Amino acid sequence: MVWSNQRNKALQERAQRVIPGGMYGHMSTGLLPQEFPQFFQRGKGCRIWDADGNEYVDFMCAYGPSLLGYNDPQVDAAAAAQQKLGDALNGPGEVMVELAEAFVSLVSHADWAMFCKNGTDATTMAMVTARAHTGRRVILAAKDAYHGADPWCVPAPRSKGTLPEDRAHVAYYEYNNAQSLADAMKAHAGDVAAVFAVPFRHDVFRDQEAPDLEYAAAARRLCDETGALLVVDDIRAGFRQARDCSWSLMGIEPDLSCWGKCFANGHPISALLGAEHVREAARSIFVTGSFWFSAVPMAAGIETLRQIRDTDYLERLQSAGQALREGLARQAATHGFALRQSGPAQMPQIFFDEDPDFRIGYAWTAECLKHGAYFHPYHNMFLSAAHTPADIARALEATDQAFEAVRRRRDALQPAPQIRPVLDLLARA
Repeated sequence: MVWSNQRNKALQERAQRVIPGGMYGHMSTGLLPQEFPQFFQRGKGCRIWDADGNEYVDFMCAYGPSLLGYNDPQVDAAAAAQQKLGDALNGPGEVMVELAEAFVSLVSHADWAMFCKNGTDATTMAMVTARAHTGRRVILAAKDAYHGADPWCVPAPRSKGTLPEDRAHVAYYEYNNAQSLADAMKAHAGDVAAVFAVPFRHDVFRDQEAPDLEYAAAARRLCDETGALLVVDDIRAGFRQARDCSWSLMGIEPDLSCWGKCFANGHPISALLGAEHVREAARSIFVTGSFWFSAVPMAAGIETLRQIRDTDYLERLQSAGQALREGLARQAATHGFALRQSGPAQMPQIFFDEDPDFRIGYAWTAECLKHGAYFHPYHNMFLSAAHTPADIARALEATDQAFEAVRRRRDALQPAPQIRPVLDLLARA
């Protein structure tokens, strides 16, 4: 393809005049290579088209929401049918009950569900529910784990405008370290409301790490012994590892789990699921939002959960991810690069060895873009059920060309100036 980014640049200049910083949050491309597009036209299946009309095989899936593929026809038909009836009304539609029933039937630990809009809504609701249930204050979370963008959990490098008091009762332990978690429990004995855990370690700028069974079992045991609640934040990984809560793969059932991104295939909705013994606490808290009860995303969620239950979407995800992983490994070896691929193949994290300032990774992802594949240089990625063998083959054509282009100019690569301050902050954290 003939790649261009002139339209994108013009839109960025216009955005600078009317949006603080031109863009905000994780959708900002300020830390990415300059080639990365900020604005997009459309998506279909596993393909996206940016504002300039460049087409990419996409491996971000809108940062996770596209589980079945962009514009899945059956999901969109269910949403459109509900839109004709109504969306945000004086109260929710029947679809709210149907969605809760479908969710509870899929997730083994869950006896009830509550819905909201964003992942941060769900994790914050879990925090409040845990405090209501226990009458305690302290939340234990893994160091550097991401649980959203509210003041209590926003990542430290991006925490301007928040106060120490906002996280005064949030304490930290080392992920996958049972002793560290036990020590944190002991340090706050009698005041721990909940232990938050992610399905596997998926922090930005770092290799992903599978959970150790000893750590996961310790989290469950310590919560049982102390009366704290175990919360699995499945917002990023939910339904990409299992047709259940991700920790069900280890036989560990949480008291609460947080869900978002994927279970309505891109329609705006998130959820908190819980066990029976936490029902009364969940009933007692006041949480709400004018759009939390919108019926269209719930209808989309019902159809998405039906496909999760009844189709081979998960096996297709895993197969496509493994084919990509194996193909990239072969190409990297051929071109003389040492590639690190971590995490589940359907949620890959890709780094280069001997690349502490990301100059190789930045150059490679920029070249992938120019050849028609959208990868991310420091965030974990996502595959969808729409990634076919032909899509993976097309993406590998792009990555092979990118490896060759970077190999030719490897010695002349320069570190990206915009990323250095962030790396320094992470090193000091």
